[in-house]
Amino acid sequence: MTAGQAHSRVVTGARGAVSAAHPLAVSAGTGALADGGSALDAAVAAQAVICVLMPQAGGLGGDLMALVRQPDGVVVAVNGAGRAPRALRRAGADGGASVTVPGLVDGWARAHRRWGRLPLSRVLRPAVELAEHGVPVDAALARAVATHRHRLERGGAAGWPLLDLAAGDRWRQPELAALLCDVADRGREALHAGPTAAAVVAAARRYGGELSEADLAGHQTAVGPAVAVDWAGGRLHVQPPSSQGVLLAMAARWLHRHPPAPGEDLDHLLVEVTEAAFRHRDDCARGAALLAEPLSVDRQRARRLGGPRAYLHTAGVATADAAGQVVSSLVSVFDDFGSGVYVPEAGLVLNNRAGGFTGGANAAAPGALPVHTLAPAVVELPGAALALATPGADGQVQTLLQILARMRYAGADLASAVAAPRWRSQGGELLVEDDHPGRAGLAGRGHVVRDVSAGDEVFGAAVAAGTGATGPFAAADWRRLVWSGVV
Repeated sequence: MTAGQAHSRVVTGARGAVSAAHPLAVSAGTGALADGGSALDAAVAAQAVICVLMPQAGGLGGDLMALVRQPDGVVVAVNGAGRAPRALRRAGADGGASVTVPGLVDGWARAHRRWGRLPLSRVLRPAVELAEHGVPVDAALARAVATHRHRLERGGAAGWPLLDLAAGDRWRQPELAALLCDVADRGREALHAGPTAAAVVAAARRYGGELSEADLAGHQTAVGPAVAVDWAGGRLHVQPPSSQGVLLAMAARWLHRHPPAPGEDLDHLLVEVTEAAFRHRDDCARGAALLAEPLSVDRQRARRLGGPRAYLHTAGVATADAAGQVVSSLVSVFDDFGSGVYVPEAGLVLNNRAGGFTGGANAAAPGALPVHTLAPAVVELPGAALALATPGADGQVQTLLQILARMRYAGADLASAVAAPRWRSQGGELLVEDDHPGRAGLAGRGHVVRDVSAGDEVFGAAVAAGTGATGPFAAADWRRLVWSGVV
C-alpha cells in the first residue's frame, strides 16, 4: 500500500456527504446538510468557503460549472461561465484584456433557486463568518502570493492586505464579507448591477479590458441537459459546451467500444485515447456531435500526439444527500489569481478566462465563450450515482479518465482508484508520479516520460461523493488539501 492509499478511504453517512478542496469547505457543506439542506445547498456552502480561503483557485470574480443529478436520475448541467466583452478588440492571457464576465454568482443564484432548500443567507453564512472574523493564511496561499506578487501588484492589488501577510497571519476580508451578504440578500444583482458591477468594470478597464456594465447585466447562466455516454452498465454524464468535458466522453466512449484486453497496458491505452480526444479541443462547442468523430489509437506504441496544455488551477466540490441528489462542481478564476486584476471595493480578483481562446472555432471574438477547462462528471451505475471532479485544467479529463478506468478495468474500489499513482500528458511529455509502477513500461512504448514527485499538484486533487445501497458516501484525494465528511 502506498502512502497515498493509506490516506484515502470512503466514508458513509445517513443524511449526506461532502468532498471538497479544503477541510473548512467540507465543514460548511456538512453543516448545511445537517440543517436540512440539499446536496446543492451543501455544494454552494463549500464553494463559497473556497472563494474566501483560496482566492488563487476560485472566487466571485470567476466561474462555476456543475452537474446536478436529481433524485429522479435526470442529470442537469449548470454553466456559470461568462462571455468575452461585446466590445472585445483583443484577448490576452493576463490583465484586463483577459477578463470575461464572472459567472459564479449568477450560477449560484440560478442553481439555488431550483434546487436549494435552505435560505441562501444560511448557505453562505460560514463563508461570511470566515471572511469577517478572519482565518490564518495557509502555506499554499502564501506560496501562491509570493509567486504571483508582481502580477497582482500590476493589477492594482498593492493595497490588498493579503500581500503583506505571511503564512499563519490572520487575514480578514470585510469587503468580500459584505459582498457575500449582498449576494445572500439580492442574488445575482449583487454582482451584475449597481456599485459592485461598476467597480468590476472600472477595474477591468483600468488594466486594459473592454468589459462593460451591459456585459454584466446581460449575462445568463445556461442550464440544460448533460452530455452522456454508456459506461460500465450505466451512463457517464459530462458538462456540455462551453466545457471541454465532451473530451472525457469521447475517450470513455472509445474505451467502452474497444475495451482493454487482459494483460494490456491500460495506462498506455489511456494516454493514447486522451491525446487523440484532445486533438478536437478547439471544436468542443460542437458538444455531443463530437462523439461521432473517430479516434485513432495505437494500442502498442506512443504516437506522441501531444495536445493537453500545462496550466492547472481551480477547486472541486462533490456532494450527495439522502434524497438522491448528487452534485459535481468546480469553481475557478482560471490561472492562479486569474487575471491578477484586483477589485478593492469587493475584495476579489477577476478571472482570466479569455486566455482560454485558441484558434479555429475557439478563436477570440466579441461576446464569445472560450472553450472552458472545467469538466465535472457524474457516473450513474446500477444502484449508485457518483460525482467526480478535480482541478488541473487540461489535466481534469486525464485524471477522471484514470479513476474511472481503474475502477472499471482494474477492479479498483473508489478509494484505491483515487489514490493510485497518476500520469499527465502535457506539452509533448508524459509526467508520471515517481511511485507509478508503470513508468518503465510507458517509456518502453515510446512515451517521453518525466518523473515528478508523487502528490505534486500537477496530478490534480479529486473530490468524490455519491449515493448507493448504504446511503450517501464520499472519498477524498490524498493530494493537496482535499477532505471529505458525512452527516
